[in-house]
Amino acid sequence: MPSFLIHYLFMEQEIIKLTNDCLAYLQSNCYSQHRIDRYRTMWERGIVSWMQEKKLTVYTAETGEAFIASFVKPGYVTASERDFIRSVTTLTDFMYLGCVRKRTFLSVVHPLYGEIGEQMQKLVGHLQSLRRSRITINDYELYLNRFLVFLEREGVLTVSGIKERHILKFVSTMENNKVNVVSSLRVLFRFWHEQAIIEDKFDELLEHYKWTKREKIPSFYTASEVSIAEKSVDRSSGVGKRNYAMLLLASRLGLRASDIAGLKFNNIDWEKNEICLYQCKTGNPVILPLLSDVGNAIIDYLKHGRFQSTSPEVFLSARAPYVPATKSMVCSAIGYIIQHCGVSTEKRHHGPHSLRHSLASRLLENSVPIHVISETLGHAHTETTMTYLRMDISSLMKCSLAVPLVSEDFYMQKGGIFYE
Repeated sequence: MPSFLIHYLFMEQEIIKLTNDCLAYLQSNCYSQHRIDRYRTMWERGIVSWMQEKKLTVYTAETGEAFIASFVKPGYVTASERDFIRSVTTLTDFMYLGCVRKRTFLSVVHPLYGEIGEQMQKLVGHLQSLRRSRITINDYELYLNRFLVFLEREGVLTVSGIKERHILKFVSTMENNKVNVVSSLRVLFRFWHEQAIIEDKFDELLEHYKWTKREKIPSFYTASEVSIAEKSVDRSSGVGKRNYAMLLLASRLGLRASDIAGLKFNNIDWEKNEICLYQCKTGNPVILPLLSDVGNAIIDYLKHGRFQSTSPEVFLSARAPYVPATKSMVCSAIGYIIQHCGVSTEKRHHGPHSLRHSLASRLLENSVPIHVISETLGHAHTETTMTYLRMDISSLMKCSLAVPLVSEDFYMQKGGIFYE
């Protein structure tokens, strides 16, 4: 058994000293007074009181587990019980690690297992050699994993056992992202055929696969609606200052949520008034003007809202321990602002991407050339930007043709019997 694990198992500390030291740690790491008082109350009513009843003074991990087992029963765990569990795990973390781990959600892993999965991993390796983005590879792993699970249910465990009927049946069961599923399978089978892993050209089976694809107009908001959302933000708190700065980066510059979350201090050139970064989605560089409103909002957050941290990222979480903001934090903050600003969101998305679409709409209204909009939004190809043309109703109206007049003789032909 490793020495550090032995140390972990046999480590112990007097409970009163442990709670006092942990409170001091929380205070030094900028936890709110409300949260600190909450932990103190949980410990006094929970683990400390329970240990006093048991005439115990020394805390160990086993002691904490025994306390939890004494009141948590199998089945549904109440909110109060979760608080007590969290208070115990906080003590255990602090005693063994010297810090309190932030509660995080682990990303879902989509394993490619077995003989078929091993061959699928060759495609993943090929995509990595082509320097495809991590986001793209994650999507491939997701769809290939779904296909792998389906094949396992069908009793297909080898590549040679895959038949056309399996492919068509799998695709027919997909309700969401069918376009991406078909595309991933097509790439997989083409790669397998080129590598002589299979003889059949299953990619040709999917080459002309038909599906119903509805025309989709991007969700966007008018300039006045975006202005209402911006003015609705309460900037009296640090969280408000942070959310306002993130909102302006989305509404004024069209940055994606991932790029806002990953914005670092070295991405901002204050002398040239520019923001220079590599986009998370495409990996391509983009240079945007640091507008005065955006710059002032960032400065206000840095001076009066951001907690002291050595993190190179500009935006931090709103609660201790303060860690770099994530994409989900940005989406949640901006979505909340739009939902509660008084603007109708009916049949419209209300996240950062809707503000990106809104910026494109305003640029089109101001007759900005499509290639300039493409560069502003960081699109790799102008074809991607063309989808926004459907939002420019005023320009589309200019392309409309007048309905020609029809003479009365047309309606009266053959005595008008067809028009009665």
